[in-house]
Amino acid sequence: MGNVLKIAAFIVPCFSAITPIASAADAQKPRLTLEQKADKARIDSQQLEQAQLEKARQAAKETVEREDKIKQKSQTTDWEAKQKLKAQKQFDERETREQKYLREAKEAAAKERKIPKPE
Repeated sequence: MGNVLKIAAFIVPCFSAITPIASAADAQKPRLTLEQKADKARIDSQQLEQAQLEKARQAAKETVEREDKIKQKSQTTDWEAKQKLKAQKQFDERETREQKYLREAKEAAAKERKIPKPE
């Protein structure tokens, strides 16, 4: 209990020394009139609005950039689709040629051949 009294005896003068300084600082602060407060609030509001507008512009810019990036990726997909169609067409042409050769070979095999008689 004795230690608590010693601590309290030390802290009380410290607080009493700080309090006059704080009140002196308050006295030196200029008091704003209601009109000045309104002007300050208006300026603060405009600054906040400008900051929000700038953030919105930045977000819109980033959104457009992301959309462009996605469009470019989808165009790449279109290119890939064209390449697949081209490859499929070439495959079909090759298959058609093979079918033609097979048909001609079957027809040739089915023909009756006349072998010349040796004389």
